[in-house]
Amino acid sequence: MTQTKIPPILLVGFGKMGGAMLAGWREAGLAPSIAVDPMRPASPGAELTVFADAGEIPADFAPAAVILAVKPQSAAQTLPLYRRFAGQAVFLSIMAGRTIAGMEKLLGEAAIIRAMPNTPAAVRQGVTVGCPNAQVTAAQRALCDRLLSAIGAVAWVDDENLLDPVTAVSGSGPAYVFLLAELMEKAAIEQGIPADLARLLARQTVSGAGALLAASPEETAQLRINVTSPKGTTEAALQVLMAPDALPKALSAAIAAATQRSRDLAG
Repeated sequence: MTQTKIPPILLVGFGKMGGAMLAGWREAGLAPSIAVDPMRPASPGAELTVFADAGEIPADFAPAAVILAVKPQSAAQTLPLYRRFAGQAVFLSIMAGRTIAGMEKLLGEAAIIRAMPNTPAAVRQGVTVGCPNAQVTAAQRALCDRLLSAIGAVAWVDDENLLDPVTAVSGSGPAYVFLLAELMEKAAIEQGIPADLARLLARQTVSGAGALLAASPEETAQLRINVTSPKGTTEAALQVLMAPDALPKALSAAIAAATQRSRDLAG
């Protein structure tokens, strides 16, 4: 049976993440919708109409969901512009750190889902964790689950406090992986490997290992052990990386710092 189109949505913020999500929704089938972004020229379309300002949205437009994909620092100025949709649409926020309570102050009594996706959404391989407030109905949660599933895996939590470490692990996490590939490429060049080959080796090793991780039922630690022959080259490298003051300590401190920054952005 052919699935019905995603109902009309209002996308507030058309940056990289908002654009990636929109591409996934279009692939899934999207009813005529509206996006608002002051950095983009206005453009009418059969599927998506873009406006530069919230005041340009037609009075009779009734979105099923309002996706808040703006920078968290601009929430106080932006969210009140969409308060008129409270009680009608569910607000799906992907703003890092912005709490449900803070958004309720700006939107009034509204159905709000705070969520944190990540950039692999651009290739439909993202992961998003969502947390609804008490006003969200089962149908609204199902709609948001459908919206988020179009860009990757989805998980739900009832404890909003978990969204800050989730942001630090998966929201910021792709940057850690990209840094690993960057450093591997640099180290390969230092060992005399030509730059183009170093780039291929680093990128394909990281992406291939990720694909194996996704496909394997084994624990992550076991996959590492499988590559590590006693007294071999991998063991020599891991003795450096896994030293008490090396990667384990640095990554733990990095995730703690990102978690705290997410809390600092709360409002």
